[in-house]
Amino acid sequence: MKSSELFDTAKTLIPGGVSSPVRAIKPYPFYTKNAKGSRIYTEDGAELIDCCLGYGPLILGHCNPVVKAAIEEAAAAGWLFGTPTEKEIELAKIITGDHPSIDMCRFVSSGSEATMAAIRLARGYTGKKDIIKIEGGFHGAHDGVLIQAGSGATTTGVPDSAGVIPEIVSHTAQVPYNDIEGLEGLISKNNDIAAFILEPVMGNIGPILPEKDYLTEVRKITAENDVLLILDEVICGYRLGIGGAQVMYGVKPDITTLGKIAGGGLPMGIFGGRRDIMELVSPAGPVYQAGTFSGNPLSLSAGIATLKHIHENRDLYGRLDGLTKIIHESLPAGYRDSFVRLGSMFKLFFRESPPRNYIEAKQSDTEKFGRFWTGMLKEGIFIPPAQFETNFLSSAHTGEDIEKISEAYNRCL
Repeated sequence: MKSSELFDTAKTLIPGGVSSPVRAIKPYPFYTKNAKGSRIYTEDGAELIDCCLGYGPLILGHCNPVVKAAIEEAAAAGWLFGTPTEKEIELAKIITGDHPSIDMCRFVSSGSEATMAAIRLARGYTGKKDIIKIEGGFHGAHDGVLIQAGSGATTTGVPDSAGVIPEIVSHTAQVPYNDIEGLEGLISKNNDIAAFILEPVMGNIGPILPEKDYLTEVRKITAENDVLLILDEVICGYRLGIGGAQVMYGVKPDITTLGKIAGGGLPMGIFGGRRDIMELVSPAGPVYQAGTFSGNPLSLSAGIATLKHIHENRDLYGRLDGLTKIIHESLPAGYRDSFVRLGSMFKLFFRESPPRNYIEAKQSDTEKFGRFWTGMLKEGIFIPPAQFETNFLSSAHTGEDIEKISEAYNRCL
């Protein structure tokens, strides 16, 4: 198999043979040759229906002609200038118009960079040192948020990676998702908390959904205690609808991070929020942030084209919700209770009930999931190769695709 040969070579040149750990599929990952619409075509000649979609950005599917044309037009004019471009203003108008919580925004090159800048900005605005995150919540691969999960109770930071200095993560505390009492207790014991950062819908180990009034109570508690609320919508921004989870659930954060869909599938991160907070970002204020590729014209063009297309075709959200519903209702009765979906996000957890938080998600049978994943790949369906990653659909998925996905689920289960 060509993928096996390529991986053998890659292991001699790239740590682990891959550019991101989640791609390290055993015994070797398949290598993609090209993709279009809802399909990926591998170097081994396989055709796969893609329910991974680059881990979320490709809501319009692979090689969407509208986005492709925008990228080609931008590339013809040049792909890096080191100067401002009008496209920054155009995309910023869309972002601020779609999010009542965002008065100003700054473009960066990844979701990790966006969350790192958002946390720095929160500390700069409040003058406080500590932050709180959700157990199991992923906010990028920077030091302050690479924290091991605890036992289910609120925990203090312990490095989750070699090379992370304990003194840095000691300023990061954790609380379980859907646990208002835990959050209240943590905040009541510490008056040096700058911000609480969370995915409003946990996407990196999910989807795991917020319980009734959870996000409303989070906003109330943080506001009452002068703790900034950062909603990390890198995954769910524009995935759940225009304005993301914060509009869906009626919650107004102080700072928001976006990426993935907002960049149209090209490298993009965005952080934005209230004007009085954002005006502290350099060069307007003292909180430093910079990047050679920030506001890259190709990424801006892809993002503008994607978001304009979504605005012109808002009905795609209802259609995608209907497609995940079909998959859900087609499952064998014993598995329907542990299938979680929200719009075009979905996942079957190999446990008896949907998880409420990270600890419950980790109770899933990962060995069973591994056998299921292998079976699905043989059936021609590519889902993320981990129990703790969300599956996605795109507007390119057809009714025929959904029928094949549903049939594969039933055969593999």
